[in-house]
Amino acid sequence: MTKQEQILLSVEAASKRIGTTWPLYSFVTSNPLSGYEKLAFEDAVKEAGRFLKSKSYPEAYIYRQALEKKDIDTIILVKMLKQKDFHDAPKDYLRAMEIEDGQSLKTTTSELDVIMSKWLAAFMDEGIAEWQMPYKDKGFYKAWKALAVHDKTFGSSSLKQLPKTSIEALELVLSAHEVVNYNKIFSAHIGALSGWTGYIKHRKDINSIWQQKFPIDIQDYLAVRLIIANHLGMPLEIETDVNFEGIDNQLRHVWLKAWEATFQKKLVSDLKNNGLGVKASKEKKKTTDAQMVFCIDTRSEMIRRHVEASGNIETFGYAGFFGIAADYQHYQEDISIKSCPPIVGSPYKITETPQQQFSNQDNVFIREKAVSKSKLQILKRLKNMLPSSFGFVEGAGAFYGLSLVAQSFAPKSFFKLKQINITNYESFCEPRIAYNGGDRDTEVIGLEEKVAIVKSGFDLMGWKGFAPLVLFVGHGSHTANNPFGSSLDCGACAASPGRHNARLLASLANDKDVKNALKVDHHIEIPNDTIFIGGEHNTTTDEIVLFDAQLPETHKERLDILKKNLIKAQQTVTKERLNVTSGSVALANKKSVNWGDTRPEWGLAKNAAFIVGSRDLTASMNLDGRCFMHSYDWKSDPQGDALAGIMGGPMVVTQWINNHYYFSTVDNEKFGSGSKITHNITGQFGVVQGNGGDLKMGLPLQSLKVSDTEMYHQPLRLTTIIHAPLERVETLLRQNKHLQTLLDNEWMYLKVIDPKDSNVFKTYTYNFIWKNESSSQVNQKNEELVATEAIIN
Repeated sequence: MTKQEQILLSVEAASKRIGTTWPLYSFVTSNPLSGYEKLAFEDAVKEAGRFLKSKSYPEAYIYRQALEKKDIDTIILVKMLKQKDFHDAPKDYLRAMEIEDGQSLKTTTSELDVIMSKWLAAFMDEGIAEWQMPYKDKGFYKAWKALAVHDKTFGSSSLKQLPKTSIEALELVLSAHEVVNYNKIFSAHIGALSGWTGYIKHRKDINSIWQQKFPIDIQDYLAVRLIIANHLGMPLEIETDVNFEGIDNQLRHVWLKAWEATFQKKLVSDLKNNGLGVKASKEKKKTTDAQMVFCIDTRSEMIRRHVEASGNIETFGYAGFFGIAADYQHYQEDISIKSCPPIVGSPYKITETPQQQFSNQDNVFIREKAVSKSKLQILKRLKNMLPSSFGFVEGAGAFYGLSLVAQSFAPKSFFKLKQINITNYESFCEPRIAYNGGDRDTEVIGLEEKVAIVKSGFDLMGWKGFAPLVLFVGHGSHTANNPFGSSLDCGACAASPGRHNARLLASLANDKDVKNALKVDHHIEIPNDTIFIGGEHNTTTDEIVLFDAQLPETHKERLDILKKNLIKAQQTVTKERLNVTSGSVALANKKSVNWGDTRPEWGLAKNAAFIVGSRDLTASMNLDGRCFMHSYDWKSDPQGDALAGIMGGPMVVTQWINNHYYFSTVDNEKFGSGSKITHNITGQFGVVQGNGGDLKMGLPLQSLKVSDTEMYHQPLRLTTIIHAPLERVETLLRQNKHLQTLLDNEWMYLKVIDPKDSNVFKTYTYNFIWKNESSSQVNQKNEELVATEAIIN
């Protein structure tokens, strides 16, 4: 093997140590330590800490708050501590951790990081800069090589003699320093700016338009970084053998597991007290006025409870892209976005087709769009062109000042004023699904594929009957001046609103040919009076908008009643969510349009569990917005095909979300993004703190904490609960090695409610060993006595 081949293999191996940094316009939550998932969680976070200089467990004050709020059961904690030979009282360990936290090492930004951040920001810009960096089309290394001689920080004529390619440059600098362990050096330098390198990884993985025009990869990054280090006389080796957290990680790990065990104990107890759906099934009415399908998103749990309480309405949970693997072609903005999970390809494209009877509205819309686009282009040129920029600022200052005052003191009125005369294309367009890419880009898909999409949704949810009104409700978050706005949209739609997929699925289900094929070929009979409607749940205001412009007159009365119930649900759910007794809807609306609100909503904070089963399991429970919920009927899925889809898709995605929130909480500086107050947007795709540094990869503090010292999100690993026969779940696990790895390495937990064994809870431990939930009161009493004695002593 040549030296260059060794270098390339080491670059590839080191790149796997970092996660993906997603852009602001498509902020998909994912595990920042996904490259370490083949290691046990405890080993993985220790290894990551060496290279990323990161913390991986909650700080002592967070554990203290959890203990004081009884979110950590002292009995469980003491038992677990003793099992690991920690025999002192919990309060003593808390003090030790608090002392250690106060002495934690602080990361500092090196001169090399500052230089690299500057060059990366200039090269990777995606449209903010009016003057682009020269030579970008040649790639990062070659562009930097052409310009480096002019950099006053380190530039010199000797840089002109650098090799032509990045691999040759790496070989040269490594040979000069007689480096043997490439992996260690590459991992350290990649980890030093893991936000930027994570975005390089993202751009290359998806091969974005910007990547195609201006290529950059980790190899280029390392070549430039090591050459600069060498040129400035800096050592190539970065110290990685530092125990960043200092105190025994095993102790912190025990506290985390005790917290998780406490949460699981309460959830299991509540499910048992709910009678596992038996009581709810008996009380359920025989007929329903409407059925509503929401995303599995944790925010849906709360709105579903209040919708069900508002009237005779049945709700379901389904991944928010509604089983349609597609990109969405905007009719208004002339852009195409991904509208399904990132781990899924997009064989289809959703487009908008104006209806003939609304041709006048379409013509008006097209004219307005052209005028608006011209205005924006002129405005951008005036602001950015050197001759006009100063005059523009002076002349437009008064207008912008008045606008700022209006947004600050009357945000709702300002928003209404902006919306006047804006035409909504969804009122006159019908969504259409076609093939995506190549010669078939505009070819509408066949009937068989349309039927398969609709049937798949019915199968996954275990649907048995249809109400007169069936609503597919996507979700999106409406906020102002919020760089992280897409993080509040639908994760199942690649951080886009789910309204487009919801409208399309409703359109397909209403298709007469689709209905007939479902009846003839699959024995699924949809009543003649059943109408499907698309909708969107605004998670900031809890308003549910229905796209019902083409609803037949026969259903108008039913729909009017439903809309009144949804308004009632909005009033009650906003009271609970915002914790106010009056004016809750007005407050929610204000938060959605207030440009100065750093926390318009909480997003998926507090997520901790994923429940797969019928709504009967949880119908009478208040899960406090902490659970993802996917509808599933094990009886209607004898082959396990539907469950395989749920476990292979939504179960993995919820683990991504959960880990993203976990790591953003425990080390917000490394895995989050710090305070929104000091954010600066760079390149249109990310934020940095202040005037530079590493690109931030995770969630801001305002999405995770009530204040600097009070937590909101509880950093717990995901617990999945599936209501299905154990042998079915185990068979599917054996077929999915990735899921088995996640469970064996404790990146998530799994419990099965086995309906073929009296609904006994069975917990996955390791390598397909299952533990039945103990119901022995004698054993529990003995454990309580032992724990109490330990606390007293």
